[in-house]
Amino acid sequence: MAALETIEQQTGPNPGATIIVLHGLGADGNDFVPIAQEIDLASIGDVRYVFPHAPVIPVTINNGYEMRAWYDILGMELVRREDEAGLRRSRLQVEALIEREAERGIAANRIVLMGFSQGCAMALMTGLRYKERLAGIVGLSGYLPLAGTTVAERTDANVMTPIFMGHGTQDNVVPAERGRASRDMLKGLGYDVQWHEYPMAHSVCMEEIQDLNAWLVRTLAKT
Repeated sequence: MAALETIEQQTGPNPGATIIVLHGLGADGNDFVPIAQEIDLASIGDVRYVFPHAPVIPVTINNGYEMRAWYDILGMELVRREDEAGLRRSRLQVEALIEREAERGIAANRIVLMGFSQGCAMALMTGLRYKERLAGIVGLSGYLPLAGTTVAERTDANVMTPIFMGHGTQDNVVPAERGRASRDMLKGLGYDVQWHEYPMAHSVCMEEIQDLNAWLVRTLAKT
């Protein structure tokens, strides 16, 4: 399986933590570079950001048009018709990014896995199943995919890993109800989920960035 192409930025020469940011459907790694630049983690030390590009695949809901996507969208029913093969394939590619960071000296417990929309789905799915403890998981404007297999497939390593979830109350792409359902399931399984709602559509707002910034500082200071 081919390694994902990435964009990388560092806040200094000696990163002691990494944030892997997974973009949404039809975007690419450039999408969240400006948002990451709004985050101030100076109190944590130097941080490396990794922005991977998802593979280009045909997307069914867009009439088979090829675009960057972590998995196929088969229809508006995000839960009943999931591209399980695509989800599992991308999970392996995301895990490879985590392992590459370990090879570069960043332990898993200093890595935050973050994603927006489809990227949120991948961050949650991968993070809960990863074999080593991560520093944290961030899910923005998305949901937990393959929810029915989570209990059987999750690892003990990340049961205590903190999770930040943010969602827009006016989101008409991934409705807030879908995000809340994922939040409730995760909390029911004992995960430490910090949930935030914002008066926005399928996007990111400055208040969310500020809340995320504060959460990242607290989370990375503990590891």
